[in-house]
Amino acid sequence: MKTRGRTDVCLILCGLLLWFLADAARVRAAAEEALALCARSVVPALFPFMAISALLVSLGFGEWVSPHLSGFMGPLFRLPGCASSALLLGLVGGYPIGAQTAARLYQEHLLTREEAERLLSFCNNANPVFLISVLGSGVFGSVRAGIWLWLIHVASALLTGLFFRGGKRGRARVGPPPAFPCRTVSLSSAFVESVGTALTGILSVCAFVVLFYVLASPLKGLGGGWGAALVGSIELFSLTPLLTPDRFGFVLAAFCSGWGGLSVLCQTAAVLDGTGLSMRSCFFGKVVQGGLSAALAVALIALF
Repeated sequence: MKTRGRTDVCLILCGLLLWFLADAARVRAAAEEALALCARSVVPALFPFMAISALLVSLGFGEWVSPHLSGFMGPLFRLPGCASSALLLGLVGGYPIGAQTAARLYQEHLLTREEAERLLSFCNNANPVFLISVLGSGVFGSVRAGIWLWLIHVASALLTGLFFRGGKRGRARVGPPPAFPCRTVSLSSAFVESVGTALTGILSVCAFVVLFYVLASPLKGLGGGWGAALVGSIELFSLTPLLTPDRFGFVLAAFCSGWGGLSVLCQTAAVLDGTGLSMRSCFFGKVVQGGLSAALAVALIALF
């Protein structure tokens, strides 16, 4: 980081510290709300999925599913079949399980770096429970609205994968599949390691949720659609009480779910830390997916 940029960042951080000190009561209240949210929603929704997804990859789920879905992943996304495990687990488990699985596949040498980074552009997705139950039933008062949000989210993820499928660098593998390493790890050791990995991951997720929940709290007072949009672009869970059960709220919910927010990007960066994988494709993938989600939501409203 250049000296000028470092100075600007330090000034911003000093301003945040002054705000935290001057408005300590509200900051503390926002942090307490975020911690309660983590205990009530984030941990129960994500921790079991993170533990089981890590265990599946450790035991060879990627190799097992590879021959069954290679005909789907290869022609569409120019990726080996084992990449489907990250896509499937990401669509079922929510942020940042897709990114965690993609990173594990890369560390297990099942994907090249270029393949893993392209996979990161579309495998990291929102939890269907959040979309259907929290947004659909809770905000719009309709399970059907939540199912539509989930279908939009899935469609936008797949379209994003097509957008990032690559040219010559993204060619599908030809010839026989690569030789996968023999899995000699025992179930007990894999289980212990997976739970430990999930614990580290969920602590990181909750830490970012709390921090960005606090940072987004002043924006809630802006009110209106723009205030809600700014909050949703920072932290997804903070958006929920600000959404209005109308067309604008539906489109905004679709966009923010596809984008994920700065909090999700930081959670993903924490998952990828030490793997050598770049966040670049993941960032641009979420930008594209957010735009596609909003466009699909607008089209859906126009049709129905």
